[in-house]
Amino acid sequence: MLDSDQFTHERRKADHIRINLEEDVQFRGVTTGLEKLYFMHRALPERNLTEIDITSALFGKQLTAPLLISSMTGGTTKAGTLNLILAEAAQEAGIAMGLGSQRAAIEDPVLAASYRVRDVAPDILLFANVGAVQLNYGYGLAACQRAVDMVQADALILHLNVLQEAVQPEGDDDFSALLPKIEAICRALPVPVIAKEVGWGIAAEDARLLREVGIAAIDVAGAGGTSWSEVEMYRAPTPRHARVAGAFIDWGIPTADSLRYCQTAAPDLPIIASGGLKTGIDVAKCLALGASLGGLAGEFLKAADQNGTQGVLDLIGALNEELSIAMLCAGAADLKQLKNTKLHER
Repeated sequence: MLDSDQFTHERRKADHIRINLEEDVQFRGVTTGLEKLYFMHRALPERNLTEIDITSALFGKQLTAPLLISSMTGGTTKAGTLNLILAEAAQEAGIAMGLGSQRAAIEDPVLAASYRVRDVAPDILLFANVGAVQLNYGYGLAACQRAVDMVQADALILHLNVLQEAVQPEGDDDFSALLPKIEAICRALPVPVIAKEVGWGIAAEDARLLREVGIAAIDVAGAGGTSWSEVEMYRAPTPRHARVAGAFIDWGIPTADSLRYCQTAAPDLPIIASGGLKTGIDVAKCLALGASLGGLAGEFLKAADQNGTQGVLDLIGALNEELSIAMLCAGAADLKQLKNTKLHER
């Protein structure tokens, strides 16, 4: 871990929101890899656009579309406002949502209100969220259960953010011997546990290990979208910290590659595709590669901040329309057929 004065959780969360909204923190030289893939266009699909079925299901909950508002934030007043906006839209649109890391609220219960969204979203598929590395810093089943109970979640995300922790001035960087602790949580927690990267992808070997210890789903969160090392570069307290964080701006496994690796290594697990997805066409490509859901974060965050609930609903509507049209033009009537639709490389 890089040496520095300790920052509060609340300050860090506020920094993350501000930097994501105000700075260009996209990967510079690495893309998701999705732009290299294309569907064989069917000029005669023999389908009716109005009959394209994009409904989905995960963990026993029905979704009107295979979309996830990916985990972003919590722990500040603004974060609480944004979470409510996102949750209201998810409820109205019938899609899934993940919350940001709840460590701040576990350690300071006053901050729990910024994560609670069930009052406005009683029916959505909702994911609680704790950093897996915290299992090496005193967290166990009780803390994970607190995160789930705090927000009445349907599942728990254990996020894997080794690079972010390593370049954070206040990061926790002991990722040793985590698998047995993850297995203990998977075996004892009464809700499914999802393993999620935060923007650098998950390799095939890691997917196999996670599957073996009982993880119920994997969110690849690949490279090509937000570079969290660049976010941390903007927070750096010294030139040295900035240099180290900036060196890793283009680190990681592109989303399309990570999705293939995880699908091959853990074919029986639901795979969530995230990391740089921007359009319904991106979602369609990920579903054709075997994903169960497509997750977006930055696009939703900006929509919520700029245009509130209606802005998020407008974005969801556009994504659904893009997905449906892509399926029509690829000749797929529903998501099952889409998963059996071949993608080609340019």
